[in-house]
Amino acid sequence: MARLKITQIRSTIDRKEPQKRTIKALGLGKINRTVIHNATPQIKGMVKSVIHLVTVEEID
Repeated sequence: MARLKITQIRSTIDRKEPQKRTIKALGLGKINRTVIHNATPQIKGMVKSVIHLVTVEEID
């Protein structure tokens, strides 16, 4: 299964509450923090909702 390397690049200050909760659920919360998740439909949907706050790289 493919994996996603997700790095937070922007702050959640002045963002809507659902976006803040999504960042926390992904395991992020500070700028330049990186996590690796399996590329499931749920994770892809979460990333799509906060794509303006993160960078995503697919790794194998």
